[in-house]
Amino acid sequence: MSSVFHRSCHGQLPTVSHGEGVYLFDTHGKAYLDGCGGAAVSNLGHNHPRVKRAIRDQLDAVPYAHTGFFTTQSSELLAKRLVELAPEPLKQVYFVSGGSEAVEAALKMARQYFVERGKPQKTEFIARRQSYHGNTLGALAVGGTNGVVSRFVLCLQPVIISRLVMHIASRWHLSLRRITAHGWPTNWSIKSWHSARTM
Repeated sequence: MSSVFHRSCHGQLPTVSHGEGVYLFDTHGKAYLDGCGGAAVSNLGHNHPRVKRAIRDQLDAVPYAHTGFFTTQSSELLAKRLVELAPEPLKQVYFVSGGSEAVEAALKMARQYFVERGKPQKTEFIARRQSYHGNTLGALAVGGTNGVVSRFVLCLQPVIISRLVMHIASRWHLSLRRITAHGWPTNWSIKSWHSARTM
């Protein structure tokens, strides 16, 4: 029996032995087309010599330096490249370890921005309905996947108190959903949306 707490407790997962290009291979030699890059977060492929060389070079130089105390040449170069690719007026990059932490940081930065500008009443977040933003409670609170969020409503109450989360349907359908501090969803019309966004 595995000591890993897998995401699914039903059935046995195949064990991957190695990857090559767009394929993963299990211990029986079966090939799997990794068409979505895991959870759609990696587009580097597998066993690419240039990627492996860059990882080795960084490990040989310094594998980790806390960003609260240090910067590194590699992070400075990456940030510069990302800014070059980003639209105006984005000029700086904040590095985190993954998607959930990125969403949490973005929520906190958005909140702090308005507090620092003397607008503490700005507490609204807008997200797509049927959206998934991560595993952490803050990311779940702005997620729009009812089946996932509904299991954690009681846990989310302290997270979403005094915050309005609006979930917009794909293709900007006219219905919106309001989640209050009690976690009860109610439908809004487009007129409600126009008035609510100016709160």
